[in-house]
Amino acid sequence: MFQIRIHGRGGQGVVTAADLLAYAAFKEDRHAQAFPSFGSERTGAPVVSYCRIDTKPIRSHEPVLTPDAVIVQDPTLLSAIDVFAGLRPGGYAIINSAKPFSAFDIDPATVADLPDAHRLTVPATDLAMEHLGRPMPNAVLLGAFTAVTDIVGLEAVCGAISDRFPGAVGQRNIAAARAAHRIVADTLARNLKEAASAV
Repeated sequence: MFQIRIHGRGGQGVVTAADLLAYAAFKEDRHAQAFPSFGSERTGAPVVSYCRIDTKPIRSHEPVLTPDAVIVQDPTLLSAIDVFAGLRPGGYAIINSAKPFSAFDIDPATVADLPDAHRLTVPATDLAMEHLGRPMPNAVLLGAFTAVTDIVGLEAVCGAISDRFPGAVGQRNIAAARAAHRIVADTLARNLKEAASAV
């Protein structure tokens, strides 16, 4: 089973992100579940959502305490709560930011067991503004997620977005997700090439 925890703030589509990821997994004939955890239900308040994906039925329904991937939709949460708590060795940490991962004051022990290629930042808000005209980073980050993992494919995510948001809104979100996927895939390929040439 692969478990994802998504951190953000109210109004950023945190719950929708988990729903879309689960729906994309269904499209690929897998089992999935998605559910949120709210504090105070207001715009700007911290929100957490969870998604589990597996090839067999999922019986667990408790919050995800040991995620395989953490997606952070709002980087200001990094100084407020331990968003990477319980992240499994070899897992994935994705932060919505135009800054490099190293620019954040993250406890080294928290991400010590993550390969460098699994620690990434994506300018999701910038891409959302470019494609959507509003700071909604959720679909953008899902596009990035599909580039760094093989858990769910980009086309399944785009299909889930299209089904959930038919018409122009969905198409703009898909364009943003594809842009993020392309940026991350290109960065990973470039880093791999540089590492190979350094040997």
